[in-house]
Amino acid sequence: MNPDGLLGGDDIRRLISEVADELRGAPGQRTIVMVGGSLLACLGLRDSTEDVDSVRQFDDTLRSAIRAVAVRHELTSDWLNDHATAFAPHTLDSAECVVLLDRPELRVLGAPLHVVFLMKLRRADPADLQDMRRIWPQVRDRFPSASAVVEAFTAAFPDEPDDEFLDALVVDELAKGGFDVPRRKDDVLRAFAALPPVDPERFRADLDAVVDPSFVDPFDR
Repeated sequence: MNPDGLLGGDDIRRLISEVADELRGAPGQRTIVMVGGSLLACLGLRDSTEDVDSVRQFDDTLRSAIRAVAVRHELTSDWLNDHATAFAPHTLDSAECVVLLDRPELRVLGAPLHVVFLMKLRRADPADLQDMRRIWPQVRDRFPSASAVVEAFTAAFPDEPDDEFLDALVVDELAKGGFDVPRRKDDVLRAFAALPPVDPERFRADLDAVVDPSFVDPFDR
């Protein structure tokens, strides 16, 4: 663990493996669905985090195993917790999760990054906004515009009040990371429409300039 008490990805994997060891012999397999900074640390998108968050609720047996590991390493009792359960997105699909650990007594899943991105947007404190910029390159193909993010956000958190400035927040915060995100889907269409038409003859001439003249096109017969 880091001298400041923060947990890096390797720390998290080792500690959770110890939790699985503590569960050995207990009937059934328990599941943790990891989200937040701990998942980003495990995926190498962030250096460290204060704790490990799950959106799957724990039973008493799992809590006891977590406490045993906490005592062994002088960690806080909630170093691994299910506090995020109340904020689980409605659109979270376990089939989309990545498997981080699969042992007979414990299965650890990582939530899809597009879901984690929406959870970060929901909280939107400075650390979460920074995490959004870390995640964006991994999820940008899923969200062609800020309005697409808002649509996904509304589906994930239908009880959240409408925020007419949410798409602007997405655009502004991602711009701080150097990402140019169109605000609406129409902006994407307009960008394509603004492209100059392709001149077939010019395209052919440009292609001839870069293609090896010895290359034989099998379809040009």
